[in-house]
Amino acid sequence: MKALVLFSGGVDSTTCLGIAVKEYGAENVIALSIYYGQKHDKEIQAAKKIAEYYGVTLKTLDLTLIFADSDCSLLSNSDKEIPTGTYAEQLEQAEGKPVSTYVPFRNGLFISSAASIALSNDCGVIYYGAHSDDAAGNAYPDCSSAFNNAMNEAVYIGSGNQLKIIAPFVEMAKKDIVKKGLEIGVPYELTWSCYEGGDKPCGICGTCRDRIAAFEENGVTDPIM
Repeated sequence: MKALVLFSGGVDSTTCLGIAVKEYGAENVIALSIYYGQKHDKEIQAAKKIAEYYGVTLKTLDLTLIFADSDCSLLSNSDKEIPTGTYAEQLEQAEGKPVSTYVPFRNGLFISSAASIALSNDCGVIYYGAHSDDAAGNAYPDCSSAFNNAMNEAVYIGSGNQLKIIAPFVEMAKKDIVKKGLEIGVPYELTWSCYEGGDKPCGICGTCRDRIAAFEENGVTDPIM
């Protein structure tokens, strides 16, 4: 069986990729990186390096036009500043709604696109790196267990019972993802998570804070900080 991994080049998806390669072998793994109009392409650059490291096929897809009407702060067409607080602080201001870095139904769109590509390439599973920290407080509702279960059922039925979704971290915190990745030798020094596109990670956006803490909780320093 072949596997397709939704692959951003960040901590979570790279750990997924490492797991998939270990499970299926690099020759049977396809990494799919999606550009959706981000303010920078650092993730895509990282994805290319990591795919080369693992020796897997990398496919890319541009879905920018679908998000053309979104004012999400991550997108190049938005004038909003990317927030620098923790996700907990951002949720206090969001009043129960997703945070400003939530891209509208992004994971739903990514999974649907991945399903078509997976079926066309004889893949039986799709991996993606949603985890419980992102789903907490409705920050990113398309990272929740409920969302994953619903999409998994839809993909399975819609593929004629040929394709399933594997979200190995959906009930896990980011610190546990990093722990797993360190155990299997994931090259975190090649990853990129920062919402900004500078030469170095900003260290203060939500995702930078999240990953720094995850490494610290494992007793190591984030290798790109």
